[in-house]
Amino acid sequence: LSGFVIRGYLGKWTFIIKSVGLILASASGLSLGKEGPMVHLACCIGNIFSYLFPKYGMNEAKKREILSASAAAGVSVAFGAPIGGVLFSLEEASYYFPLKTMWRSFFCALVAGIILRIVNPFGSNQTSLFHVDYMMKWTFVELIPFAGLGLFGGILGSIFIFGNIRWSRFRKTSKTLGGNPIYEVIVVTFLTAAISYFNPYMRKSASNMIKQLFDRCGPEDYEVNLCDYQNKTFTTNKVDDNYHTGVFGSGVQSAIWQLIMALIFKFIFTIFTFGIKVPCGLFVPSIAMGAIAGRLVGISMEGVFRSFQMQSGHSMYWSCQIGKDCVMPGLYAMVGAAAVLGGVTRMTVSLVVIMFELTGSLEFIVPTMGIYDAHIELNGYPFLDNKEEYPYSTIAVQVMRPSTTAAVGVSNPSENCTERNELVVIVQDGMSVGDIEQMLRENNYNGFPVVVSANSMYLVGFVTRLVTFS
Repeated sequence: LSGFVIRGYLGKWTFIIKSVGLILASASGLSLGKEGPMVHLACCIGNIFSYLFPKYGMNEAKKREILSASAAAGVSVAFGAPIGGVLFSLEEASYYFPLKTMWRSFFCALVAGIILRIVNPFGSNQTSLFHVDYMMKWTFVELIPFAGLGLFGGILGSIFIFGNIRWSRFRKTSKTLGGNPIYEVIVVTFLTAAISYFNPYMRKSASNMIKQLFDRCGPEDYEVNLCDYQNKTFTTNKVDDNYHTGVFGSGVQSAIWQLIMALIFKFIFTIFTFGIKVPCGLFVPSIAMGAIAGRLVGISMEGVFRSFQMQSGHSMYWSCQIGKDCVMPGLYAMVGAAAVLGGVTRMTVSLVVIMFELTGSLEFIVPTMGIYDAHIELNGYPFLDNKEEYPYSTIAVQVMRPSTTAAVGVSNPSENCTERNELVVIVQDGMSVGDIEQMLRENNYNGFPVVVSANSMYLVGFVTRLVTFS
């Protein structure tokens, strides 16, 4: 999307192999998600279908518009989030995103969302993957633990990026791991399955675990450890007003330790899993880690508010109504999920919208190199980040060989500039299409350096002759 072409990266064989691999990887229980591969698959479909229409298949600019729309559709089908998909394409994927592309991307993502609703893959007749329905509002004082969760998410995300990149670099330099990727996948899968088996939360699929952490306790949850309170009195169809106001039972206490261990191992497994030779994304593991941390904070805040209730003996602005729920731990899980996801991916607006569409709840959404950019740099893919300023300190004649030898022996950069007519260049600003056409007619070179200006011959990039014709 930034203008580079990687042969075969969006081809039909990539689409077929990655589709099968994503199904198997998602079902394996590894600590990975599917949103990144879904975006890749959607872009493969857009690239393949563009060749059915010569107007788009032979025009790189038009093809990039299709790929931007495809990226939005990929997020839409991964999470049922068409608006978040458009913002993701704008914020993270696309290098050039004009207004007309935004409307086309929105239409593409909307159609993908409609098809997702018709197919109903979640079996719930809802496009939101983790639908929540909280009956109480958060209080102003809760902004303090929300801010703490945001701080935790940023720190955890930074540690994750550092650890994952260090491990990925070691993998690339190690002959054992680099030369045997299949063995690495087998070992990671075995360790994940063996350790996860002993933890009831890690034994669940990531989606089911996140859904349980987001949920509020109800009559149907009388056997769930997270909802075990000592003085709750209920039947399977009725809960009294004191359902949440009792002290923690043994189930909640054991669930706290299980969630702490789940958070530690989930974090470690995700560091070693992201980057192995299977299709994998980061959204779901990041949301899972944040949901675990948020639920733990929510349970702690629930105990704090309850102790204030017992000590004060009357209603205060920070302690809500006596005998009623003060804290909704599932809400903290949702905020924690957004915090860790933001810390790992470094997304802003699109993250908030995706979380809103994931949960179907706008009321409780509380609002720089990310992990994707770091892996692009690690793998050596050609990419110019539009959020980064690049210093231009190299003069073109120092790294390019001119048509004559007159300027080759000159070592002073200022003298090189006086000999610049010996080197045919493209100026990044100020050249018209006619100027470039004339340059192509007068010269038979296979490529041309791009410089800052006619007066400043600092090198910006290089354009091949084939690209100038397209």
